[in-house]
Amino acid sequence: MPTISRRTASTPRELNRIGDRMSFIYLERCTVHRADNAITAEDAEGVTHIPSATIGVLLLGPGTRITHQAMSVLGECGAGVVWVGEHGVRYYAGGRALTRSSGLVEAQATLWANRRTRLEVAREMYRLRFPDVDPAGRTRQQLLSAEGHRLRDCYRRESARTGVPWHRREYHPGDFTAGDAPNQGITAAAQCMYGIAHAVVVALGCSPGLGFVHSGHERSFVYDIADLYKTDVAIPAAFDAAIEGTDDIGARTRRALRDRINKGRLLDRCVQDIKTLLRYDGTRDTSASEDRVTVQGDRDSHWEAGRNHADDEIIW
Repeated sequence: MPTISRRTASTPRELNRIGDRMSFIYLERCTVHRADNAITAEDAEGVTHIPSATIGVLLLGPGTRITHQAMSVLGECGAGVVWVGEHGVRYYAGGRALTRSSGLVEAQATLWANRRTRLEVAREMYRLRFPDVDPAGRTRQQLLSAEGHRLRDCYRRESARTGVPWHRREYHPGDFTAGDAPNQGITAAAQCMYGIAHAVVVALGCSPGLGFVHSGHERSFVYDIADLYKTDVAIPAAFDAAIEGTDDIGARTRRALRDRINKGRLLDRCVQDIKTLLRYDGTRDTSASEDRVTVQGDRDSHWEAGRNHADDEIIW
């Protein structure tokens, strides 16, 4: 493995390596520091060493402090860092892009800016979520209605599988403990999924705000991506955790979710799904040792940046 000081630029094509990492690590009430190429988490019970290159997303909960050196090594190895609230149920801030290419965000913006292609991508998202239903020709209202029925069926199915009673979905902003066990688990699982999706979206250089199903929020695309895995990853993990009741359900949900994510190689799947949805063929990728910056010319041409182009055209 190359040393941190020798790390080269990453491209979207290389980012499937993130699928080989642990999906996420949640820390709270500790100080995060750096020791060589690892980070350390120090609390009242001692010091834990975590190899930074094995982290997909680091979720920093209440009471955490992190040093500049720790952020430096996490940034160099491309780990996502997300600041979250108690039980991981609130998102506060996120980290940097791993790629230096603008290819994916340009593909995203191109599809988003056209009303027809924006709907086409939304339909493809529903096709990924519910592969037994053909969304072609369906309006957005029809898609949303179908999603609602599918979610209700999923809740009932998981209740029958686990024996956990289910009444209805309830979310109480600012009061995590107000809901019953499965509702608390679903909330905790959803917020973890948002953190993971946000880290992957940002690492790929995409815009979190340009959503195809969700709209009007700085994390619209994050919600789009996280929802792709709601019924087969997040909700089952929440019901698994709810079997033992509400005590410490946030931590149990995270453990159940992490097991499902790692077993299903969700990070690698998420990268591939985003590239497929955005119809990205990699033609704008940079090489592993190149920062490629151009200026735009006519007819979608790209000219060399960093030099004067006064002699290239007739003065107007």
